[in-house]
Amino acid sequence: MSSLTHFDAQGQAHMVDVGAKASTHRVAVATGRIDLQAATLAVIQSGTAKKGDVLGIARIAGIQGAKRTSELVPLCHPIPLTRLAVEFEVDAAANAVVCTATAETVGPTGVEMEALCAVQVALLTIYDMCKSVDRGMTIGGVRLLEKRGGKSGEWKAPA
Repeated sequence: MSSLTHFDAQGQAHMVDVGAKASTHRVAVATGRIDLQAATLAVIQSGTAKKGDVLGIARIAGIQGAKRTSELVPLCHPIPLTRLAVEFEVDAAANAVVCTATAETVGPTGVEMEALCAVQVALLTIYDMCKSVDRGMTIGGVRLLEKRGGKSGEWKAPA
């Protein structure tokens, strides 16, 4: 395992200097899921939630979350996103909604944190919008699926 990059030689936290790194096209894909009751999933699918279109609002929240990642995660660089897509897949058999976010930029540092943040915020928004009918929802399985670009090249999570 390589050393942790967010600590200096004295063990103090610092923001990594990316000034000398080449700007390249970078992509990251993250995923996660929210498990809920069948009745809650039915409300989401039917569009009858009292607060509105659950997945539509969660998509916008995920995009907004990705754009604000550097404000939430102290040592993240603010980066210009060139693309952010948030998609949902309803898994009716498991009473779950799976969220996948794809973040892209052209720059000197990656977008893994933005993709992960988008997933987390989108899933939290689903929880917020449905908590009046189901407080037992659980969010889990949030992880990076793949990243491309930069010095370290491509990485894919094991299947």
